[in-house]
Amino acid sequence: MRIGIIGAGMIGGTFAKRFVELGHDVAIANSRGPETLAEVASQTGAEALEARKAAQGRDVVVVTIQEGRIPELPDDHLAEVGSETAVVDTCNYYPRERDGRIEAIEEGLTESRWVEAQIGHPVVKAFNNIYFLHLGEKGQPAGSPGRIALPVAGDDEAAKKRVMGPIEELGFGAIDAGDSWRQQPGTPVHTADLDADGVRRALGEASPERPESMRATDRSPGSFEEPR
Repeated sequence: MRIGIIGAGMIGGTFAKRFVELGHDVAIANSRGPETLAEVASQTGAEALEARKAAQGRDVVVVTIQEGRIPELPDDHLAEVGSETAVVDTCNYYPRERDGRIEAIEEGLTESRWVEAQIGHPVVKAFNNIYFLHLGEKGQPAGSPGRIALPVAGDDEAAKKRVMGPIEELGFGAIDAGDSWRQQPGTPVHTADLDADGVRRALGEASPERPESMRATDRSPGSFEEPR
């Protein structure tokens, strides 16, 4: 599988390393250019490219950057990505800790719908509810007791299936979440490391109402140590 990763932080680097280990053709990009990714490329085995080239001709493109920086992506970074490519949104909105107020999300738009509007392409929401270290270290073979499962949300059934395959390869179960708000920060499934039954139960207990702690204030943002 040809996989492009937009974002070279802790999650992006973890994706790159694991997918290369699994034998996939992996390209990685950031907002600063491939010349800044020499160390990441050396550590992971992924090819460092400009964002547009990293997304071109890929089966799956993973967008994994800070929510508030999504608008900073180059306008043309998905210009040559067709409907046959599954674009994965791993991003989370942390208004008090990092992103500040994003008005459309505060007014009720789901995070993935907002990302779609910014990048101009439908997305599959996945990988946003697991800590990056656990993503890299806690995968288990299918059938293992307590195997962690991850929710997957999106409108395109073919795209969801294309994303569920790599999730299983990484050692996690893949569960159709229905609506993406069920796996946003503040919901029962978020960072809970649940097995398949636990994920289904948590998705059913989720509320579309964003918790007060996950809403911006007039002082936002602060930091993860001191949210405002």
